[in-house]
Amino acid sequence: MAKQFTINITNIIWSFDRDNHQVNLLLVRRADQPFSNFWALPETVMRTDESADEAALRLVREKIGLKLASFHTEQLATFTHPERTPGQRTLSLAYMTFLPEMPDLTPGYGATDARWFSMRAAGEQSTFTNGKFKFATTPINNQTQYYVSLPERAADPKTDLAFDHEWILKIACDRITNKLDYQPNILLILGPTFTLKQARQVFAIFRHIKLEDIDNSNFKKNHRHIFESVGTASQTHPGRPAKVFRLNYL
Repeated sequence: MAKQFTINITNIIWSFDRDNHQVNLLLVRRADQPFSNFWALPETVMRTDESADEAALRLVREKIGLKLASFHTEQLATFTHPERTPGQRTLSLAYMTFLPEMPDLTPGYGATDARWFSMRAAGEQSTFTNGKFKFATTPINNQTQYYVSLPERAADPKTDLAFDHEWILKIACDRITNKLDYQPNILLILGPTFTLKQARQVFAIFRHIKLEDIDNSNFKKNHRHIFESVGTASQTHPGRPAKVFRLNYL
């Protein structure tokens, strides 16, 4: 008899905190086993009557209450390693969703808490912090090595994400970083338009550098093939208003 397996949609949901100039990630605290009380990326089981893309958008609609156009979500990768989940084998179709706003969160079915975690650099790793909670992408770069070590770890809900989500999150951060110069969909978290300073802030966070290390003139020149000027920003203080741009390939 063939072994049964479940197909989950795992959604890496990003937003931007305009007050603190921080990229944010949505994590939920699981209510059920396995990994009860652990923080994790939001997930849902794919239904028989929907595509993976539809399930990813449904997750955002049900968990956050936002109805998004499909271009706000992109497929990341499929994670199928037998060691990625204990018990019944579960395959994960991972997506990334870029929210143009940062709504208040209410934990949905299967979660006891939901929070935005701010992203920072810690060496080559990315960390995600909310108050006393702090998690990081895995420092392991080799997929085989990561999954070999996964069943051997003494998982701690204070420091470890559920399942293989530290690996999925690493892959997500790497994907975004590698696409910054030609398809920076992550900038959708800034809304339909953005200033160059806001774009530089996002780039700096993912590249683990300081904002001042990105020269504004060179940044504008090097990305003129994907940024299109659409006017100036409204402001309440004196001075020359900043120009605003949009992504021209959507």
